[in-house]
Amino acid sequence: MNIARVGNDRVDGAEDRAQAIHDHLRDAIVDRRLAPGAKLSESEVGALFDVSRTVARSALQMLAFEGLVRSERNRGAFVANPSPEEARQVFASRRLIEPAIATEACARVTQADIDAFAEHLREEARLLSERGPNARRAEIKASGDFHLLLASVGGNAILKRFMEELIARSSLVIALYGKSGASSCGHGEHEGILAALRDRDVQRLSGLVLHHIDHLEADLDLRPKDGLALRDALQIPG
Repeated sequence: MNIARVGNDRVDGAEDRAQAIHDHLRDAIVDRRLAPGAKLSESEVGALFDVSRTVARSALQMLAFEGLVRSERNRGAFVANPSPEEARQVFASRRLIEPAIATEACARVTQADIDAFAEHLREEARLLSERGPNARRAEIKASGDFHLLLASVGGNAILKRFMEELIARSSLVIALYGKSGASSCGHGEHEGILAALRDRDVQRLSGLVLHHIDHLEADLDLRPKDGLALRDALQIPG
């Protein structure tokens, strides 16, 4: 991925420029091109993207809000490095929230929703046939999007916002520490979740959701991995 400059001549408004930088950095983090603990200097980010430090800081703050970056006073910003306990807390939170979402979704789901889920599963299946880091990143995003779609059907805006943060955090954990080969299992579990939702079977749906979360957590390998320097991770020519 060759990154385009996001300065004033390409994107209007500091907020839009910060969002564009956020998107590129987020991809680099989830794609494991930036290792956990890697430093993200405002000055370096600003120089690489040809923007002010203020815009770079705003992008890093967005990532910090999602739990993908941590800020340390007098030290700067770093790619989040979730500990085993933090990873457990993320999935424990999902176990508390997602059964409630499933209950609401069963009460509200429509045929149009079922069709949207089915189309999403077809896209997941397509991604499973691809290889490489970009495909892996897309698989993880598609898996998270399945759960966000369930939250949307549930209709509770507050729970959906919680889920957006939890999915971002768990996607980072899965991207960094997930073992290879689990995606096909996850896709099969999504198919079972959709079948229970189609039948409006709350008890079965909640059980399948919890089993799926257990499976995702059990698949984690928390050994550290090496990453690239910021410029190389973002694939910006020297």
